[in-house]
Amino acid sequence: MSPEKMVTMANQIATFFDTQPGDAPDKIAAHLKDYWEPRMREQLKSYIATGGTGLRPSVEQAAQRL
Repeated sequence: MSPEKMVTMANQIATFFDTQPGDAPDKIAAHLKDYWEPRMREQLKSYIATGGTGLRPSVEQAAQRL
């Protein structure tokens, strides 16, 4: 998937969970584990390792928990 599409999808997930009670990064990580296939999660982690431009902070925190 294109990096732009991945950033958009991850940020949409974060936008939802950032407004919910509880620890948003934990909930985002759980969502990514449940609904994103392993290569999508690996792409996200690689993208973050190269700077993670445009990602919400909660997505970056969630990726560390994957």
